[in-house]
This record gives sequence, C-alpha cells and structure tokens, in this order.
Amino acid sequence: MNFVEANGTRIPLIGLGTWELSGQLCVRMVQEALRLGYRHVDTAAMYENEREVGEGLRASGVPRDQVFVTTKVWTSDFSPHDLERSAKQSLSKLKLSEVDLLLLHWPSKTVPLADTIGALCKVKRDGLTRHIGVSNFTIPLIEEAVKLSTEPLVCNQFECHPFLEQTKLISGTKRHGMAVVAYAPTAKGKSKDDPVLTRIGKQHGKTGVQVCLRWLVQQDIVAIPRTSKPERLRENIGVFDFSLADSEMEEISGLARRKERLVDWSGSPQWD
Repeated sequence: MNFVEANGTRIPLIGLGTWELSGQLCVRMVQEALRLGYRHVDTAAMYENEREVGEGLRASGVPRDQVFVTTKVWTSDFSPHDLERSAKQSLSKLKLSEVDLLLLHWPSKTVPLADTIGALCKVKRDGLTRHIGVSNFTIPLIEEAVKLSTEPLVCNQFECHPFLEQTKLISGTKRHGMAVVAYAPTAKGKSKDDPVLTRIGKQHGKTGVQVCLRWLVQQDIVAIPRTSKPERLRENIGVFDFSLADSEMEEISGLARRKERLVDWSGSPQWD
C-alpha cells in the first residue's frame, strides 16, 4: 500500500469512506475492504456507523496496528467538554483504545476555533487519538487553526475530484505539511462515464473511476471513495499498477469547474 507522509504520520493513499453505510452492509464492506488490502477506514460520529465499522475491523482479522482509522467530531460537540465526550463515545462505539486520526468535521459558526482546537489538542495529549486534523476548512481557517494548535495538524479533508477547481485549497493545505484527503473523489460516480476519463482509461486498461482516483493519488492526495458494492472495492484500490503521463494529468485537470461542488449546505464556510 502506498502512503503519504504528513506532519509525523503516514496515511494510506486509498481508504474506504463509510458515509451512508449502515448495519450489516457497513460491517461487510469494511471487512471485505480490509481483506482486499485496504488499510485505511474513514468514519464519523455523524455517520452513526462507528459500531459497525469497529465490528468490520474485528471481523477482518487484520491486526489493529495495521489499519489507519479516522473518525470525526460533529459541530454540535465543539465546546471543549463536548468534544472530549464525543471522542470517548466514538472510541466506545468502535471498541478501540484510540483512533489514528480525529478530525473536526466542519468549521463551526458559533464555537470559537481557539476553544475547539485547544480541546482537540488535549484529547491527543490524553491518548484518545494518535493524530488530529480538520475537514472542510478554507485557507483562512487552516491558517488560523495552525496558529492556534499546539499539536501538529496532519490533514484537511474536503471534496476533491477532477470536476471541481480546488487548486488553491490543495496548495494552501500542503503548504503547512498537511495531507489533502479527498472525499467524493469520484464525484459521486460522475467519473464512471466521463468521456475523457473513459478514453484515457482504455489506453491503460482501466476504468474512468480508476483514472480519476489515479489522478488524485499521483498528486499525493489521499482518496476515500465510498461504495456499497463489493465489486467496486477491488476497482477502487486497483490504481497502483499504472501511471498517468503528464499530458494526461493536465487534460484531466482541465475538466475542473468552479461550480461543480457536490457537497454544500447551510453550515458550509465561505469557500475559497
């Protein structure tokens, strides 16, 4: 498995996203992914599937120390006391003594970032998580978080795929030694039938989805595609046996548009 190094940690470049996975399906997908060679699983308190993710991890038989587990704290728990309680609840549901990475799921418009970052650093010092980071943070928010944090922030997780222009946010994240973790990395399936990605894929004996994911990991961007179909698991991780030419990377980058954002809601920040 390939990794990206960021502020003292190594994050596997392909992980399993678990948003909207629940019940025994979630258990089976985590279990099968790990058996296929995945070593990175992403969940969140808000997903309400941490119990199932933990069950799948145990059922896989893969040793705990070989799997990078990420979870996230929801904005309603950003006050210091609530954040610590949320982190402990996540560990209880996962049945883990610590997670590898704990993220702030979205920026808050009500709780001061200084309070939340301070609490996030504390749960790391207390051993509830090995590493900490943020999600859906803009460049100004990253700058503020880095200044406030007494512990290294290892990533910013945000929507990233070839159809959304994110060049500034990618460089603004990496500038601080932080990894970019891409959610919705296949644009919720749009990459499957895109003519450019499909054409390039045929030249490599790969699918449009695989070309899309390769475009990300070739930039050292971590991708966490979600799927509910076991056959897709193998496809999503099969991106390390070919490379895209510079001209192909540029052509794929040319697909980006400013208004191709798929995940946006009333709690979103003012995007870069």
